[in-house]
Amino acid sequence: MKRLFWVGVGVAIGVSATRKVNQVTQRATPAGMGASLGEGLRELGAGLGAFGAEVRAGMNEREQELYSLVEDTTEIPVRPEPSFVEPSPSGRHARASRRGAAGR
Repeated sequence: MKRLFWVGVGVAIGVSATRKVNQVTQRATPAGMGASLGEGLRELGAGLGAFGAEVRAGMNEREQELYSLVEDTTEIPVRPEPSFVEPSPSGRHARASRRGAAGR
């Protein structure tokens, strides 16, 4: 019974070691390195995107604070109107369609 137990332990250790060696060799191949590099770049892109979103949120918050400060001290409303351009029926920007009509 003892021998059977030790044979089982040996087999388990051998299988575990073989899997680890295969994982390390897979990572060392060009395809494995490319996958690791791709994963790292995806993580970097996600981090940069999150950083940009935080910066934009901070900028908007600070802009609102400054507008409120100016309005409180001068009692003049200074918040800009939202700049929304209606899309033209042709799907082009309004300036592009005006420029094209003037150049003809």
